[in-house]
Amino acid sequence: MRNVLQGAIPLDILTKELGGVPFSELEKLVSAATDGKLSMRNKSMTVLGRLRGISCGLVRCFLQVSKQPSLNYWKLFREGGTKLLFARKSPNTNKSDRDCTKCAVFTLLHSPPAAHNINRTTWRMVDLQKILSEQHQPLGRDVIRRVIKEAGFKWRRARIVLTSKDPEYGPKLDAIKKILSELKPDEAFFSIDEYGPFAVKQKGGIKRVAPGEQYVVPQWQKSKGWMILTAALELSRNQVSHFYSRKKNTDEMIKMADLLRCQYRACSTIYLSWDAASWHMSKKLVAHLERINHQATVDGFPVLKLAPLPAGAQFLNVIESVFSGMARAIIHNSDYPSVEVARDAIDRYFDQRNEHFFKQPKRAGKTIWGKERVPSEFAEGQNCKDPLYQY
Repeated sequence: MRNVLQGAIPLDILTKELGGVPFSELEKLVSAATDGKLSMRNKSMTVLGRLRGISCGLVRCFLQVSKQPSLNYWKLFREGGTKLLFARKSPNTNKSDRDCTKCAVFTLLHSPPAAHNINRTTWRMVDLQKILSEQHQPLGRDVIRRVIKEAGFKWRRARIVLTSKDPEYGPKLDAIKKILSELKPDEAFFSIDEYGPFAVKQKGGIKRVAPGEQYVVPQWQKSKGWMILTAALELSRNQVSHFYSRKKNTDEMIKMADLLRCQYRACSTIYLSWDAASWHMSKKLVAHLERINHQATVDGFPVLKLAPLPAGAQFLNVIESVFSGMARAIIHNSDYPSVEVARDAIDRYFDQRNEHFFKQPKRAGKTIWGKERVPSEFAEGQNCKDPLYQY
């Protein structure tokens, strides 16, 4: 075997000794043994040794390789010759990069542990791994950590950001899924929330700067005013309706319901979906909806129905994705001189966004300008709210 490695045995002699091996295959094995890199030499010498009748143990002892690789080399040669033995391995996609893996991890994180018969209020890594395995998604703890980290979340914040403790999480989620799966062309489903309050002043962010240039934002600034943006995203048409508020209360939700009722008058039914804030589910709001629904058919308006999200499940509120995209586009790195100018920029942003999706209608898929975190669609494993975002 040492003589073969050093090229001291002529090929014609090896051909006679290994007469049952095709000449072309033997030539490739010898060439790899004498001129190839270490991995190629180990492969070819393992095969040549076995063809010569040398035991597997002696071959491994000579090459200083472990048992399993040696067996694999011999198996590959017997199944496909040198072509399979020397074939380059295609790079495997990391499990953490697969969409199905990410969806499985975040779908599980978004549900409370109690929904899976785990007597805890927050997830542990061992519990995540166990339940994923039971769901036919066997993942190592390192893979699960990598998925969460690459998504921008920190594990120590999972109790706040990633987990809903609503005991009716499952039924509420199933109800929304059922509505969306059966949504008719003359029906509309709205994801509704407020953005703010936020002050109009110089904002920081990430941008390109020239060499040696310092990019700083004063810590102490005089605010030029503040605002609250109340908006609704229609999922099937991907259109945003919005207005500006001074408070977050029931009156603003009634105003939004009346606005959508008029804008989408041609629809038969409108579904309003929002989080579990008190003013989103107040008795005054429910009474108002009952009153206008009673006259809806007579007056030619659509019927308004509520589809509330589970408590603490902002990650399911699709409009959070739109807010994140807007913030990155026109709020970060801004220095608007007044509230009016800031409002004008927001109005133009939504006008352009609505026009884009009106001309290129998409219920789901790629989003405008690539600045929104996820597609504007409802998905349980989706993280709509940017974990790095702050008002």
